[in-house]
Amino acid sequence: MAQAKVVTQAELDQVLRYVSIKRYAKRDRCLILTSFWSGMRVGEIAQLKMHDVVNEDGTIKNEIKLSAHQTKGNTARVVFIPHKLKEEISDYLTTRMITNPEIPLFHTDDRLGFTPNSLCQWFFWTYKRAGINGASSHSGRKTFLTSLANKGISIHILASLAGHKSIAVTHRYLVANDDMKRNAVELI
Repeated sequence: MAQAKVVTQAELDQVLRYVSIKRYAKRDRCLILTSFWSGMRVGEIAQLKMHDVVNEDGTIKNEIKLSAHQTKGNTARVVFIPHKLKEEISDYLTTRMITNPEIPLFHTDDRLGFTPNSLCQWFFWTYKRAGINGASSHSGRKTFLTSLANKGISIHILASLAGHKSIAVTHRYLVANDDMKRNAVELI
């Protein structure tokens, strides 16, 4: 199976422009940016309920505490939410009429939640229709980790953010690119 593509900023902008004209534009934008800015797996995103993300007072949480059943490794973990993602989630939630804490955070066309498989398909077709070749539901996560590595974040921190038990797994996500190499030689 081919590795997920690391998406460039221009490609991310392209897919965001594509979804901006769709029926559920705010949902679609938030789904994509949740993948890119939280590093969560698509299955974890599909499992999110309102109470995982939204405080009782309606504000967005700083951290999402994923339970063991929500994660691939069946190990609970914390996902840290950057301020810019909190703003995107808040904007998306203006489109939600129901605020029941038990409903899925992200709705489908029939207002039910995505399954991990249906969300994988959603990402695949969204990227394909936006003209981004080689991207998949894992591209946001891979881009998230590679972007942080480009900024000098330790592989141990990256592994923790990704929920990996081994840095060897995290290492497979990282793609060395020319910017990383340029930055490296400037440290001499």
